[in-house]
Amino acid sequence: MTGVARQTAWHEPGAPGRERARKMSSPGIDGDPKPPCLPRNGLVKLPGQPNGLGAASITKGTPATKNRPCQPPPPPTLPPPSLAAPLPRAALAGGPCPLAGGPASALAPGPPAERPPLATDEKILNGLFWYFSACEKCVLAQVCKAWRRVLYQPKFWAGLTPVLHAKELYNVLPGGEKEFVNLQGFAARGFEGFCLVGVSDLDICEFIDNYALSKKGVKAMSLKRSTITDAGLEVMLEQMQGVVRLELSGCNDFTEAGLWSSLSARITSLSVSDCINVADDAIAAISQLLPNLAELSLQAYHVTDTALAYFTARQGHSTHTLRLLSCWEITNHGVVNVVHSLPNLTALSLSGCSKVTDDGVELVAENLRKLRSLDLSWCPRITDMALEYVACDLHRLEELVLDRCVRITDTGLSYLSTMSSLRSLYLRWCCQVQDFGLKHLLALGSLRLLSLAGEAPVSTLTLSSDHPPPPSPPAQPARSLCKLTPGADTPSRVRGGGGGRRGH
Repeated sequence: MTGVARQTAWHEPGAPGRERARKMSSPGIDGDPKPPCLPRNGLVKLPGQPNGLGAASITKGTPATKNRPCQPPPPPTLPPPSLAAPLPRAALAGGPCPLAGGPASALAPGPPAERPPLATDEKILNGLFWYFSACEKCVLAQVCKAWRRVLYQPKFWAGLTPVLHAKELYNVLPGGEKEFVNLQGFAARGFEGFCLVGVSDLDICEFIDNYALSKKGVKAMSLKRSTITDAGLEVMLEQMQGVVRLELSGCNDFTEAGLWSSLSARITSLSVSDCINVADDAIAAISQLLPNLAELSLQAYHVTDTALAYFTARQGHSTHTLRLLSCWEITNHGVVNVVHSLPNLTALSLSGCSKVTDDGVELVAENLRKLRSLDLSWCPRITDMALEYVACDLHRLEELVLDRCVRITDTGLSYLSTMSSLRSLYLRWCCQVQDFGLKHLLALGSLRLLSLAGEAPVSTLTLSSDHPPPPSPPAQPARSLCKLTPGADTPSRVRGGGGGRRGH
């Protein structure tokens, strides 16, 4: 019988093949004791299509499916499937047959598992928020609670220091009273350092009482242009036991007595600048009370050579960075005290120490062989002879700052051409440096940063190539420092673009 004839016999009432076809397609529905099972040859029979082309057979399943034994009948609670309904996809793919006692979920599949939208998916947000700056993160944290919950993780704020002005620490209530601001958001982000500007002793006490991590969690404190007194400084360092880095800038109300009463041995980094009451006795307090001091930055106009003699062998083992900024009274005798007391220095700055001469630089070069960074900027008595001492003895030097050393000439740069480890060189406002001297620097394969800001008579052609420039056309300004700055990740650090005549 053809496919058309079978389809006609299927629908005619009383047709002799109707009963056989019905039993073939859905056995066991009308009380047939024979349990249903899949055909052994792996053929699944589908009901006839309304187009009159008859039934079709699809070969699916694995050999295990073909030889599957008969399954028990379905539970009585499940209604029999309709003849017109197609078989589930699992049956066509060789899975458990719902007609043969498969799970009930195969007949009534539930909705797919819901996933959070991309805008609130924490896994995606944790990777996305790394690409934003600190200011942008502050704005993004105000979008919704989900974003704030992700952004307020301490990992996104590591290494950042909030700056709080005195007027930002209080909210004015309707009655005119002042209420200290809520610092819970800062505590959630786990800030380990703060910079307070224009604060008083009372403001510092309020900060300690309202910031949950102030007792142990704060590692660094910076006070700028503040009216803190000796009593306030003592209370702050006594209450905040975790502070190991302290900065005092523009604080003119505390005295040397405050340093003697408040400094603790746990402090490893100290910076004091523009504090008019700091003199030699303050250096004595620092050297006596801070045996573990690793970094000291001092800008004081009244410190003399005598103060530098207070450093002892205790600081000699721990101190690796010393910055003497604009200490006008320091001379070569003070440099002698430094090199004998602090032999393990790796970074030294004598910027603005206008009385230091070539002899002082010679002492540094002969005794501080571990130096990686040397700053001699704004030292008008430094000449080419000092650069010869540096080039001969400081073989590990990586950074050299010579800004405003107006006596440096091309001869001095020829000495520097032998320094194979030099990576950064600053020659800003060195008015006697010309093309001839800069040609020597082209031999420095390690040099990565060269700063030539100022009115130096330097041409673009000098830095464009090792060979003499062709008569025409001139080298492009964009390639002027290409040889000296091969890394593409630090273009903003390059100074003296456009021929080096005028920097940023």
